[in-house]
Amino acid sequence: MSDDRLIVALDVPNVVMGLDLVEQLGDAVSFYKIGLGMLTGGGLALANELKQEHGKRIFLDMKLFDIGATVEAAVRGLAQYDLDFLTVHGDPYVVRAAKEGAAGSQTKILAVTILTSLDRSDLDSALIKAGDIPDLVAERAARAFEAGADGVIASPNEAALIRALPEARGRLIVTPGVRPSGADKGDQKRIATPAQAIRDGADHIVVGRPIHRADTPRAAATAILSEMTSPQAERPNRGA
Repeated sequence: MSDDRLIVALDVPNVVMGLDLVEQLGDAVSFYKIGLGMLTGGGLALANELKQEHGKRIFLDMKLFDIGATVEAAVRGLAQYDLDFLTVHGDPYVVRAAKEGAAGSQTKILAVTILTSLDRSDLDSALIKAGDIPDLVAERAARAFEAGADGVIASPNEAALIRALPEARGRLIVTPGVRPSGADKGDQKRIATPAQAIRDGADHIVVGRPIHRADTPRAAATAILSEMTSPQAERPNRGA
C-alpha cells in the first residue's frame, strides 16, 4: 500500500524513462514530482498521463517567478492539467498572483522559501540580506502563508521552525533534500533523513536520486516508506 507522504521526483530525461520508473515502482508510490528538467522531455504530457490514466497524484515543480500578470496566466493554464501541487517562488506578490490563477481548481500553490542546494555563501553571492538561513526561511514562509500559499517548500532542517509558526496552521510543508541514512547527498546542502523530516513536521517528503538511481527502485522506495512509519518518525507533539 502506498503512502502519499512520499513524493518521488521523476528527475529523468524523458517520458519513456519516467514511465519506466513509474512501472517499476508500481503501487508502492502514488505521488510524483515533475520538474523543469523534464519539461522539454514531455513533462506536461507525462503529468497528464500519470494523472488521468494511472490515477497518480502530481506535483509540478515549475518554481514560477515573473510579473504578477504573467504568473497568474501561467498558473491558470497549468491548473487545467488537474495538478495537485504547483510551485512558485515565495515572494508575496507571486503567491497572490498564483492563487488568482488557480482559483476554481484543486491545484494547491506551494511557495519556495530557499532552495535546499543553497547555503549562506550562496545567498551572499546573490546579495540576499544577512541572517541565518533558518530565520530567513521562516520569515519567507510566514509571508507566503499570509499571501495565501497553501504550503511551502523548505529543507527538512527548517520544518520544525515553520511548523511552529501560527501562520502554518492548516498549511502544508513539503521537504526536498531528504536522503536515507548513508546515501550520497549529491548537490544538496541542507538535508535530513525521511524519519527526521516527518518527525519535524513535514507533510510530504520529496526523494529523487536515492530511488531512481537505486539498483532496485521499488525496494529503495519501500525502505523509505518503512522509515517514514517507524517510531523514529513519530512527532513529539502529534497529540497536541
